[in-house]
Amino acid sequence: MATVRIPTPLRKLTNGLEEVAATGATIGDILTDLEKHYPGLKERLCDDKGQVRRFVNIFANDEDIRFLQNLETPVADKDEISIVPAIAGGV
Repeated sequence: MATVRIPTPLRKLTNGLEEVAATGATIGDILTDLEKHYPGLKERLCDDKGQVRRFVNIFANDEDIRFLQNLETPVADKDEISIVPAIAGGV
């Protein structure tokens, strides 16, 4: 199982858990598995077409999936997946 790091704003959906386990062969499969166990999570991460929202970054072992195979990025057991919401702001 892969380990998925959950950002603070989404932890209310994971009962406060910072890390959860998920199974799947790809990032897309991982998101589907997360949705089964934590309803509402996928809709916050993906748009109505099923693509990762612009303001959400997902990393597979410290690599941005947008520079890999996006939702088709392969996932192996022991991989670490991080969900990182984009931070906007400035002066």
